[in-house]
Amino acid sequence: AQLQDIVAYCSQTLDVGSFDDYCPNGLQVEGRAEVRNIVSGVTASQALLDAAAESGADLLLVHHGYFWRGEPAPLVGMKGRRVRTLFAADISLLAYHLPLDAHPELGNNRQLGLRLGFDTGAPVEGLLWGVELPQPLAARDLAARVDSALGREPLMIGSSALPLRRVAWCTGAAQGMLVQAAAAGFDAFISGEVSEQTVHEARELGILY
Repeated sequence: AQLQDIVAYCSQTLDVGSFDDYCPNGLQVEGRAEVRNIVSGVTASQALLDAAAESGADLLLVHHGYFWRGEPAPLVGMKGRRVRTLFAADISLLAYHLPLDAHPELGNNRQLGLRLGFDTGAPVEGLLWGVELPQPLAARDLAARVDSALGREPLMIGSSALPLRRVAWCTGAAQGMLVQAAAAGFDAFISGEVSEQTVHEARELGILY
């Protein structure tokens, strides 16, 4: 396939023009025009770049790329090494941030809901997703679902004694949405990261995190 065709397809499919993001969505570093081998990952770290180059990738597709709003522009240090790796291997970097968080079918939140068995999950407000459970779920059972789906035992904070009837989630560093989820009446909230203040908020708001 041609690089320009892949970029055009992703841009249209993910409705890139609808987002005012913190970084450029789409082609961030241009490599060879013909694409036969695509490698994907969450963050375009040096380890992922090295693995992509070793595998003979033509294109690296990620969620977290480069050139974030407010970051220093010079290609020096860690940032310079990463970009040099791409150029040296003639690999293109394609990155989509908020468009991948928000997409109703391909998005991170939709896909996490499906993995957890929440097929009827839907956006609540912004990037916050939620589901009304047909049957109440015990906290330990929700934890088991997360463990099974993601291969990692989750950290559980807050009230775990009450049955869960409404569960909300947002992938990534969305711990700040805990207050929003509690205000919307959810019994539990799942995200990818935790901060010190999140522990106190979960306990005081009576929501399982």
